[in-house]
Amino acid sequence: MSIDQIFLDGIRVVSLRGEIDHTVKAQLTEALLPGEPATGMRIVLDLSGVTFMDSSGINVLVTTHQTATRTQGWLRLAGPREAVQRVLHVVGLDDVIDCYPTLEQALTA
Repeated sequence: MSIDQIFLDGIRVVSLRGEIDHTVKAQLTEALLPGEPATGMRIVLDLSGVTFMDSSGINVLVTTHQTATRTQGWLRLAGPREAVQRVLHVVGLDDVIDCYPTLEQALTA
């Protein structure tokens, strides 16, 4: 898995490519929650390059969402492929975390 991060207008955009499973859980957690959470942390997670996600990824997303919400911030998901979108839907995470078809829509929502 590769992880790239940029900041756009105070929003941290984290772009992922590859598979999200137990072997990358620690790397993904570190990328999304690198230290003490900042107040009002705003993250858009670009999933357009993710081809597979298992429960390890779901757990990281839930933890990140809870941390962001606790700090008056948010986590938004952008561009999940069909297989990843199906996983998000089956576990109901798309009802908890805002999910957008494109990165642009997630940034401007």
